[in-house]
Amino acid sequence: MTPLNLDLILNPFITGLGGLALFIYGMRTMSEGLQKVTGERLRRVLERGTANRLTAPLIGSCLSSLLQSGSAASVLVVGFVNAGLLSLYQALGVLLGTGIGTTIAIQFIAFRVTALALPAITIGVFLSFFSRSRRLSNLGGVLLGVGLVFFGLFILEQACQPLRQSAILASFHLQILSLRLMAVLLGALLTFLVQSGSATLGIVIAFASAGIFPYDASIAMVIGEVAGATLIPLIASIGGSLTAKRSVLIYLAINGAAIALALLFFPLFLRAIDFVSPGHLELAAHQAIPETMRPFVARRLANAHTIFTVSTALIFLPLIGFLARSAETLLPTRRSESEPRPRFIDTRVIKTPTIALAQAWIELGRMGSIAHAMFKELISQFDDFDPKVSSEIREKEVVLDVLHRDMSQFLIALSRETLSVERAVEIPTMLQMVNEIELIGDQGEAVLRYLLRKKEERLRFSSAAMDELKRFGVKVGEVVALCDRVLQGGEGEELASLKEEVALLHEELEQSHLRRLKSGKCGIIAGLLYNDMIASFSKIAELTFSIIDQKKGIAHDPTGSRH
Repeated sequence: MTPLNLDLILNPFITGLGGLALFIYGMRTMSEGLQKVTGERLRRVLERGTANRLTAPLIGSCLSSLLQSGSAASVLVVGFVNAGLLSLYQALGVLLGTGIGTTIAIQFIAFRVTALALPAITIGVFLSFFSRSRRLSNLGGVLLGVGLVFFGLFILEQACQPLRQSAILASFHLQILSLRLMAVLLGALLTFLVQSGSATLGIVIAFASAGIFPYDASIAMVIGEVAGATLIPLIASIGGSLTAKRSVLIYLAINGAAIALALLFFPLFLRAIDFVSPGHLELAAHQAIPETMRPFVARRLANAHTIFTVSTALIFLPLIGFLARSAETLLPTRRSESEPRPRFIDTRVIKTPTIALAQAWIELGRMGSIAHAMFKELISQFDDFDPKVSSEIREKEVVLDVLHRDMSQFLIALSRETLSVERAVEIPTMLQMVNEIELIGDQGEAVLRYLLRKKEERLRFSSAAMDELKRFGVKVGEVVALCDRVLQGGEGEELASLKEEVALLHEELEQSHLRRLKSGKCGIIAGLLYNDMIASFSKIAELTFSIIDQKKGIAHDPTGSRH
């Protein structure tokens, strides 16, 4: 039995890890530089380009190329769906395009222009650290990332050369990679671990170019990258909206069907790659790549990914309308409306602050709608106290408490990201509005407690007092409804007249209450309880007016919605 040479394995292993780290860091640096270059235009492009089934994949490919990761782009798409920025139909088109974006990045990596790596790093560092122009500085970040990608890949390939003599890898090759399905699963696992399809393909290119991975196993691992990239948004959709879950499950089914077809017709798939790639390659199954063909391996693997992703898009793109309509059968709608968790905000999108801010505005609108629904149920309790409705009111108050906590944390984290001055000033306003909506819920629960106490202690209000109280509650309900409409992007022209009507009604109630106390028609305990109810309704109106004024004080429509 041949003894293992640990030095032969460990030294290339450490060098390879260093090269891989440089490669991944370069991808991230290039991604950040590209995002800074695009700036605020990302959301506008998404809104305008995703409505058409032909332009939606183009947007997905641009997004994936921008982030230099199809899996990161798909996670971002899940965030867009959660925020209501994309419909199911739009999301499917964009998700199909993210694979094309990944293949563009892989084709770029396959050029193997190692000679330009160090000059690109040098120029990138110079522009990033010494240029006073923000545009040139961002461009420097992109160049630095490009240089690190090629330099890291070069180091990784060099580290792989001695590993061909390793007995461990030879055994791994014979027992694992000889099974095509195992190679697919290995590619999926690798993608899932590094969270980037481009990084996975970089590793496969390095190992295949060094002759460690056989050609057919390398192609199977390329297919496996697609499976791994699909699992990442599947996990991201956990806890997300129903539409996000439906879009990811349909995307998973599409890629599963595409992988099954590729494995079923694998010999034809290899011929298609050979037809569009340089150099003629005919190998027996599991045969190592000859030395003369290794310079062409990177291009062949990149072409394999391109053929697979483009073919998948061409086959399934005409079907997304049918798939979107069938989503209800795949994942039926649940009846629970008020869930005690955020529905639209997603911390994974916080590094794209303009999108994250749009998510926060939509979640804030949801808080306003919950407060409105809660108040309508509260007013119905004055006519006929229903314990079931009372329980639903308390559930909504719990939801508002949870959203208050999570929205505050989200907005504070968002305030640390880079935003334009006019968008950054929205965050303190939103924090104040979140606090005020939560206080509306607290005051509504207080009124419910007063009603319950009145019922339990059998306290009686005069018919005039009850009519006045209900009239005041209905008028405050009009203010809460107006607040809900304004938070959804509507207008609030009747604000001034409502303020005047609420103030006059409040004064009328206090004077009537004082007259009843003096005449003895109202008892002391019942009078105190009545006064507490008036105070709570007045506080709700005051908080609601404040929210409307603050929202109207923001000149543009921050959600980007079209109402």
